Amino acid sequence: MDILKAATDWAKAELFSTPFFMLFGLAFLVASFGFWQLGKTDMARAYILPTLVAGSLLLIIGLGLFFTNKSRIPQFEKAYQVDAPAFVASELARAEATLKEYNTVVFKAIPIIIVVCALVLLFVSTPIWRASMITTIAMLVVILLVDGTAQARIDSYNKELQLAAKEMKK
Repeated sequence: MDILKAATDWAKAELFSTPFFMLFGLAFLVASFGFWQLGKTDMARAYILPTLVAGSLLLIIGLGLFFTNKSRIPQFEKAYQVDAPAFVASELARAEATLKEYNTVVFKAIPIIIVVCALVLLFVSTPIWRASMITTIAMLVVILLVDGTAQARIDSYNKELQLAAKEMKK
């Protein structure tokens, strides 16, 4: 088992998926521009700011994750060459911490926020609140979709790290 290849493959897969945040962010920004230029009703105009904010947030998330993972690839090889067992231990700790974050933030907190936004929709009728809640739900669904696949990848990577750690102890 080549754990360096597994680590590099995981980071490259992350580099492939994080641009989806940016793609959806651009879609939200285009929608914001469209609402600004073409929106005639109060409801359409109310979407301008929420979609602008959501698009900006998704772009920032995507760019941050992309550059973090891009810089991680060359660091993997250096760390592995210096001390392979320490590399596996640090990656194992990082992967397990990330999995815990996914379980609390992505798969518990985000669904709760979606439910709260849906409930707010039932009780408000002003355009800006409705547009904000609908846009928030849409953005959180995008995050769930992209992070759902990322969680599956890091879970698989974590299992490979556990196997490598066991082999190194032998």
